[in-house]
Amino acid sequence: MVITHHGGQCFKVSFGDITLVFDPISKAGSLPAVRFGADIALISRRHPDMNGAAEVAFGGKEPFVVSGPGEYEKGGVTIQGFLTKSEYGLGKGQLEATNTVYAVKLEGMTIVHLGALSEPALSVEAREAIDDIDVLFLPVGGDGVLDAAGAAKLATILEPKIIIPMHWSGIGEKGSLERFIKEEGGTSESVDKLTLKKKDTAEKDGAIIVVTP
Repeated sequence: MVITHHGGQCFKVSFGDITLVFDPISKAGSLPAVRFGADIALISRRHPDMNGAAEVAFGGKEPFVVSGPGEYEKGGVTIQGFLTKSEYGLGKGQLEATNTVYAVKLEGMTIVHLGALSEPALSVEAREAIDDIDVLFLPVGGDGVLDAAGAAKLATILEPKIIIPMHWSGIGEKGSLERFIKEEGGTSESVDKLTLKKKDTAEKDGAIIVVTP
């Protein structure tokens, strides 16, 4: 599995001949739009910074789009989506919006993408279904999603082997990544892409790996 970061909450996960993308950035977003082909696109929040499924229909690929709670399966990848709340990018008069947390199983690993989650807690249903997280994509930027303190609190509850911070590049509050790392003890690793196998996660315990865009 190879993980690359494309700004905001957008991450591409490649394994074998399959490409999966979380929260692709659309042409109408506040960040540069993505432009690559994906087999599966997962949309956590219906906002231009996160719902660019059209931008990953490219190079002969037409993505299987998942944009809400439920159970899905595609190409050997199993997906569970859980309804949560977000306060990111609200329109006039809006107090909150829906957000979907995704738990994805592939190559013997469980990866969880929290989307634009604004609460440092998950539903009982989600907590019962999500266990033994290998990789957690965790929003840390504040501004409608978890801030550093809230992100650290939820990370403690979920106990992932690897934490990949998101919502700090291009969106989120200035200095949010540094504040989160400090909350977690000040130790992290930075890479431009992350290559992982199941055996690589076995020796990790809450390791923070910053994947730079």
